[in-house]
Amino acid sequence: MLDAIAAIGDAPAAVVTSATHELARVRLAAAGIGIAQVVTFDDVERGKPHPDPFLLAAQRLGVDPTDCLVCEDAPSGVAAARAAGCSVLAVTTTSTPDELGDADLVVSSLADVVFEVVDGRVRVRPRQP
Repeated sequence: MLDAIAAIGDAPAAVVTSATHELARVRLAAAGIGIAQVVTFDDVERGKPHPDPFLLAAQRLGVDPTDCLVCEDAPSGVAAARAAGCSVLAVTTTSTPDELGDADLVVSSLADVVFEVVDGRVRVRPRQP
């Protein structure tokens, strides 16, 4: 995940989590993830699978949700991202590919793809062996 974050550089990014603010702060710090925009369970009335968390993240970033790529590992997150109009890259770290089937792309790990910024937009492509 840190490689993906580093690859997108200054492109707008947010963490959207079903965790509380305090738990998210602790987990992100432990993982060494320093993203300014974080949307937690505490920030919305309706969490995943409702689109509210992703809509709020897009609003805070000043971007249209249809221009957002969401990386998710849970069916409720995929459903929420889809309902918000986002593209979805699903990772099978906690769910099976069938459970994440509504995603645009399902991979076993973020190491399977390369993130790059092209013309100010984040693009994802398969990692070459």
